[in-house]
Amino acid sequence: MRGIYFDDFKEGGEYVSPSRTITETDVVYFSAMSGDMNELHTSEEFAKKGIFGKRLAQGLLGLSISHGLLFRLGLLDGTGIAFLGVDQLKFTSPIFLNDTVHAKILVQEKIESKSKKDRGIIKLFVQLINEEGIVTQEGIQTIMVRRK
Repeated sequence: MRGIYFDDFKEGGEYVSPSRTITETDVVYFSAMSGDMNELHTSEEFAKKGIFGKRLAQGLLGLSISHGLLFRLGLLDGTGIAFLGVDQLKFTSPIFLNDTVHAKILVQEKIESKSKKDRGIIKLFVQLINEEGIVTQEGIQTIMVRRK
């Protein structure tokens, strides 16, 4: 699918991504890449004694996965220019290994560029939701997108 141009995004438009399961491999690779070796993520025995009773995926792994799920929709294929930031990110519920998550995306705002007419900014409210319908995190991802 070819991506959607800035002009074609509609404020209030909603999209739902395919789902994906958070695996042991995801957590191990993210731990190695990021250096986040907190035992809540890397030690089953340590995590059993914690308040959740089992291992958690890293919150920033969840953010990365939510961004990847956004891209699986193809909305920004060939039209996305730059990822500009994340605002108001909240970790609302833990993400456990073997949770199956999907992203719900709401086009919150469109901002036309005054200086460069070939692009605009979209603010997407993105929620990462597990298989039980629980929102595990949410925040606003700001992306620069091509215009027609």
